[in-house]
Amino acid sequence: SKDTILPQFQHAEVGDVIPDARGVPWMRFERVEPERVLALRSADGTWVWSFVLVEQAGWTRLLSRNRIRRGGSLGGRLALELMIPGSLVMERKMLLGIRERAERLAAEHEAEVEAH
Repeated sequence: SKDTILPQFQHAEVGDVIPDARGVPWMRFERVEPERVLALRSADGTWVWSFVLVEQAGWTRLLSRNRIRRGGSLGGRLALELMIPGSLVMERKMLLGIRERAERLAAEHEAEVEAH
């Protein structure tokens, strides 16, 4: 969710799963390094999605990378190519939401520190 932090996903461990809307395991946490790396793999093993935090000159940069195994039928490959533009739009919106929350939380924390 780009607007809400979900408490049940704040302490992920390798092997934990994220279900789809029907409750079927959809993504599995493959690598979890708090405040550094989060990598997930789809249940069918064809998609890996990773998030990495990189500190640079006083800033923190969030990198999001996807790797999708191509193969299968011509129809499956074509469907993947058609899905990519929509996925890019969705991911950009998600990353902007993460940025907005991070900046808001940082500002709230600064205000709290200044008040004390």
